[in-house]
Amino acid sequence: MSRSRTPARRRPHPLTAGAIATATVLTLLAGAPAATAAPRGGAQPVVTRAALDPALVTGRGANVDFVEQEAENARTNGEIIGPDRSAYTLPAEASGRRAVRLTPGEHVEFVLPSAANAITVRYSIPDAPRGGGITAPLGVAVNGRHLRSMTLTSQYSWLYNQYPFSNDPQAGLLHPDWWITECSCVPSATTPYPTISTPFRPTHFYDEQRLLLGRTYRAGDKVRLTAPPGSAAAWTVIDLLDSELVAPPHVRLLAANVLAFGADPTGRRDSADALDRAIAFARRTHLKVYIPPGTYQVNRHIIVDDVTIEGAGNWYTIIKGREVALPTPAPDGSVHTGVGFYGRDAADGGSRNVHLSGFAIEGDVRERIDTDQVNAIGGAMSDSTIDGLYVHHTKVGLWFDGPMRNVRVTNNIIVDQIADALNFHTGVTDSLVAHNFVRNTGDDGLAMWSEKTANARNTFDHNTVQSPTLANGIAIYGGTDNTVSNNLIADPVREGSGLHVGARFGAEPFAGHLRITGNTTARAGTYELNWNIGLGAIWFFALDRSIDAAIEVTRDAYLDNTYNAIMLVSDWPVKDLYSITNVRFRDIRVDGTGTSVVSARTAGSASFANVDARNVGAVGVNNCGSFHFTPAGSEFTLTDLGGNDGGWLAPWLLPNTITCDDRPPVSPPPPPARW
Repeated sequence: MSRSRTPARRRPHPLTAGAIATATVLTLLAGAPAATAAPRGGAQPVVTRAALDPALVTGRGANVDFVEQEAENARTNGEIIGPDRSAYTLPAEASGRRAVRLTPGEHVEFVLPSAANAITVRYSIPDAPRGGGITAPLGVAVNGRHLRSMTLTSQYSWLYNQYPFSNDPQAGLLHPDWWITECSCVPSATTPYPTISTPFRPTHFYDEQRLLLGRTYRAGDKVRLTAPPGSAAAWTVIDLLDSELVAPPHVRLLAANVLAFGADPTGRRDSADALDRAIAFARRTHLKVYIPPGTYQVNRHIIVDDVTIEGAGNWYTIIKGREVALPTPAPDGSVHTGVGFYGRDAADGGSRNVHLSGFAIEGDVRERIDTDQVNAIGGAMSDSTIDGLYVHHTKVGLWFDGPMRNVRVTNNIIVDQIADALNFHTGVTDSLVAHNFVRNTGDDGLAMWSEKTANARNTFDHNTVQSPTLANGIAIYGGTDNTVSNNLIADPVREGSGLHVGARFGAEPFAGHLRITGNTTARAGTYELNWNIGLGAIWFFALDRSIDAAIEVTRDAYLDNTYNAIMLVSDWPVKDLYSITNVRFRDIRVDGTGTSVVSARTAGSASFANVDARNVGAVGVNNCGSFHFTPAGSEFTLTDLGGNDGGWLAPWLLPNTITCDDRPPVSPPPPPARW
């Protein structure tokens, strides 16, 4: 298999010439609760999408079968934590930036908004003192009757330290030769060596677990989650509950049934060889492979080519595996293997006509090793479809190493990944990613990375990406004629934002057009740890080269932005080499910024038409250009094409007035409302 590389976090460079002096203040572990929630009536359930009123995001994001309810809107005798958008805190990684903290004996109770026979609980419990996680029970009752106990775990949560992170909360700096905000210094070059508190930069706190309830409950029934007395967890944080009416299992009678080839649906015996035999038979006989309900142990890659594999539905058919250490490293650098369905390597011609649907892939990845091929889906798969999977606890949900063409990735749920949910890496063309739901990734949610060979003519459409703990919701690194449309992105935590256009990580240049249209971001515009500044909900970054393709941003909505709505930047060492030009913004709505509507920290230009803004925290345009502050004005030019309401683009700002505040004060905006 080819090497699966998520973009490495580069050694940071300061963005401006002056030393960055503001240290990050960490709110560790549980976070201070903002309020004690008195028990509420809870008679009417509050249904949200990405913790927003669904009316604000109509027509955007993935169509999903479940209904979301935030714990802070339910009845509880616990404590509401948040709101807080500071990195390394439990509220910051919660959906909507609030959650409910239960101590043993406390509960949170949800009222079902519609009939349901299954729930998903997003939660956090403490790590073990030396790392590695703990387990703890959570009681589930409906209408006052105890159904069962879930066994929660933090074994897949709690990373620490600098990239690529550690599972050890007491570990010293992984990179003492990197500049860090905590001391505004390079520790290894500082005398005396600074004191670095541990645990250092805790992150990736949350996990989720699904449960079939055994019968269908009606709208209005009450689901109570209780941290029982005597729990091993000093606290249990409940972020949200998703409820769903799961259809009966799908049955395929005329197929190569894996049970006939020796697969074990109890999960006690390894079923990898049985799946191989079923696939080989199906290819000879031109049948589909069917995997009936059950849990099947698979601890290595299943190689797929010219085959259709169907499960009974992702609630019923579970492909589950351990991460296995290899006796010697593989040629691609992997030191582990694990459960995954892989196309052949592109260098060997790749695979084609692969169709995977209707099952879950449960991995066992607890650490980030970028050379490891421990992704749920990998390799190259042309003329293929991936539909209706549930992907959990792998490194990257779907990492495609091209060249390859015409893959359709639809209707999948990809959650709790150590790195990306999906990455089109190197020469993926004419492909679609649509109606996928992504939550709690440790890197970009959805990415196109044109390393060495450009991705082209791909579309990310109607996806939902929530709470990436690092990097961006959706990121495009170079490429030609790609489209990002009608997506919903919420709550990125640090060193990234909702939408990102980046000339970085050695990507091929942007060419042709890039269309970004009809997307909504919520509570985006994060704090950039290395630069000590706030980013935009959409941000353009010229690091390796200029960005000069035809980029059109239309019909987007940027809601409740922590800092800027729109940001264009080049890094300080290359500010006189690269620029960002030819970006056109049209028919945009900005509802709430902590700082500015537009922050320009590069040479270049952009035009604006019908960009309406309200609840702007600071000046509408923060124009620093490339920081030369020439008598002729900023090196970045804004063109007003008319219809820009809200007073943010005043005539005196045009075309290139210097209005540079390196780190403007932040004024938290009010919650977004209907326009």
